Formats: sequence, C-alpha cells, structure tokens
Amino acid sequence: MTRVRDHGGGVRSLRVPIPDNPLGHTLVHVVDTDRGPVLVDTGWDDPGSWDALSDGLAACGTSVAELHGVVVTHHHPDHHGLSGRVREASGAWIAMHAADTAVVRRTRETRPGRWYTYMEAKLAAAGAPDDHLAPLRSAGPRTRLPGLSPALPDREIVPGDLLPLAGRRLRAIWTPGHTPGHVCLHLEEEHPAGLAGNGRLFSGDHLLPGITPHIGLYEDPDDATVTDPLGDYLDSLERIGRLAPAEVLPAHQHAFTDAPARVRELLDHHEERLSGLHALLSAPLTPWQLAVRMEWNRPWEQIPHASRNIAVSEAEAHLRRLVKQGRAEPVPGSDPVTYRAV
Repeated sequence: MTRVRDHGGGVRSLRVPIPDNPLGHTLVHVVDTDRGPVLVDTGWDDPGSWDALSDGLAACGTSVAELHGVVVTHHHPDHHGLSGRVREASGAWIAMHAADTAVVRRTRETRPGRWYTYMEAKLAAAGAPDDHLAPLRSAGPRTRLPGLSPALPDREIVPGDLLPLAGRRLRAIWTPGHTPGHVCLHLEEEHPAGLAGNGRLFSGDHLLPGITPHIGLYEDPDDATVTDPLGDYLDSLERIGRLAPAEVLPAHQHAFTDAPARVRELLDHHEERLSGLHALLSAPLTPWQLAVRMEWNRPWEQIPHASRNIAVSEAEAHLRRLVKQGRAEPVPGSDPVTYRAV
C-alpha cells in the first residue's frame, strides 16, 4: 500500500523505497504551486521506486505528467535517482546546487575504470590492506556502478534565493557537509497547524530525527584542494539551529519539531566522536586503522566492502577536522601516512 502523508498547507510526503537498503525509503515531498506540483527529491532509480512514486502522486490527485519541477536537496541516488525519468515524462525542470551539479557532471564524464583506479590509490594511501584493494584492481574497465549516469540538472539553486515556485515562498539554504552542494529548503510560510517557529524546513539528509548523516569526501581527482567537510557540516548545523523552524520535514524517518534541540544533540555527538578519535591517536594510526577502531552500527567484520570505503572516507573527514583544530597532525615521513594526537 502506498504511504502518503498530508502535512497540510499544500505539502504531502510519499514513501519511495530504496532497494536493499536499511534506510527503507526516501520521503519525497510534493509541494503544490500555482503552476503545478513540484517535488523535493525523487527517490532511487528502480522500477519499484518509480511505481511507488507514480502511485503516491495518483493518491495525491495528480500524476508524474503534471509535475512542474524537481528541487534536489543533493546528488545522492536515493534523492536524485528518478529525476531524469520524471523530466522525460513531464518536461519538469530539475534544480540543484552548483557544487553537486559539478559532482553529477564529473560522474557522467568519468569512465568506470578511472574511478576504480582512483579509489584504489586513495584507499592505498589511507593504509587499506591488499585484500581490500584486490577487488578494485580486478574490476573490469566496463564494470558499471549504480548512479553512474544521473540526470544533469538544468537549473541552479542559488543559496539565499527564493526558488521559482509560483504562489509559494521557498528559500534555499546551502548546508554543505553531507555533500558539497547539499541544500535545505525553507518554506517561509506560517505553519498550517499554527506551530510556533519560523516556517517549515525540508532538510534532506542534513538534519534527521534519529540518525546522523554520513560525512565523507567528494573530491575532484584533478583538484588538490584539501576540504573540511565535517567543519562545513557543523557550521551548517548551527545556521539551521538559529533558523528555528516550527517543523522539519526530512528525507528519511519522519517529520519532527524542535530543530535547535536536535542540532545541539548532533553537535554534542560529533564533539564526543572527535574527542574519542583524539584519544585513539595517542599512537599513530592510518585512516584505515582509525576506521577499524571507530564505532559503527555493526562490528567491522560485518561491514561490507563498499561500506568500508565509506567508513574510511568518514574517518578521513574527522582526521581533517582534528588537524584543522590543531588536535592532530600527520607523522612526517610515514607511508602510508599516519596521524597522531597533538
């Protein structure tokens, strides 16, 4: 049965399943406008997900063909996956922040073989063992990856601007961290139930009620800039906390209130995590060794190969934050590079 929730004030959410993923589904939001419905995110590119989206729109009294636009909070395939198919069926525009559009363009232009070579080099530099690198070395040049050809957006989301939604006031807030171009969308309208606060916020993956989004590295192999995604995420969280929306409509789990309290919980969580990692670095560790020792939602031995790559990326993001704070430093001459507490 299609799950549709009416949030009032011309906003509904649809549960679009994510195949073989513990998150279960993406909450795709439908926003009524004077020129037709607009989606906030679309869901995973999968036949079952497409059917759920189509059925959910029918339950809302509309259809894919009637959609006017798609606003994508970030480029991940459980959010952006169906955007291209929606555009083909409706002629709807697709809007995304320029930083994530750059990731999409790079993904579309990169051959799978180059991606595997890059990942192998990155993981080797992080201290990954040979048995983890072997599958990357043996992957054929034509091995395909999910989400390798995502739709290229045709409109840019400009931070601080109102989006072109006729009859609505939806303002873009740049919240990098989970991805470089992640945006939250602030509906600057009185809450339909009269809840106290500053409108409603479509938070994507930036602010979720019960889980912490992954903070990893999304870097151009040809760009040597050292980024600080965790620092970006923490700064973005504080901006959302100051906004104090009456209600948050996230892309996973469920709607919730008291955003400032949730922001404080996440800030405290990351400070505790950074302090714990600082303690682990009393002896020099590579990013791989640090990832093995970090706490995850399951023992390291049970984490699949691809998820270990994500875990190492998150460990590196935390190391960069510690280095920027002056709490850790790379050990000169170490290869692969190790880090120690300061």
